[in-house]
Amino acid sequence: MGIVFCPGLLGLAAMESRPPLRLLCHPVHLISLGFGSGLSPVAPGTAGTLAAWLLYPLLRVAPLSDMVFLALLFVCFVVGVFATHHTGKVLGVPDHGAIVWDEMVAMWLVLFFTPPNLIWQAIAVALFRLFDILKPPPIRQADSRFKNGFGVMLDDLLAAAYALLALAALVHLYALLPGTGT
Repeated sequence: MGIVFCPGLLGLAAMESRPPLRLLCHPVHLISLGFGSGLSPVAPGTAGTLAAWLLYPLLRVAPLSDMVFLALLFVCFVVGVFATHHTGKVLGVPDHGAIVWDEMVAMWLVLFFTPPNLIWQAIAVALFRLFDILKPPPIRQADSRFKNGFGVMLDDLLAAAYALLALAALVHLYALLPGTGT
């Protein structure tokens, strides 16, 4: 297996607009840009989150135990620290909007703990996007303190934690409604 070379990757350091498609031919950028979902001209973070939701059933098809799946997510997080850092350096912006691997890994974690039906999953997606966009404390502080791949991944992991807490509260409140059961 050789190194993939994409002509024209040099000279992108000051780029602030949408990255070119040619970035996808480099495996690190392919990962960071969420297999292309981060190149959406509208709401790339939401596009990456929706791509994660669509890919989640494929990740869970394999006969992996829950612990192995969580270990896989940890590996995805660590790979994301390095991949997003590299892509951020190439793009000249540490947390460029097109970098959505952080949303994808965090969303997979949220979906892992979400009740397995489309309504709860849609609520989980909405909650995650809400907290990722609003960045309540300590998310905003982490986002401003760490300007590297770890910071890119960390703020979405914190948004996932907020989403999971809110989702757990909603699931509990729903179970308390008459006629809904548990």
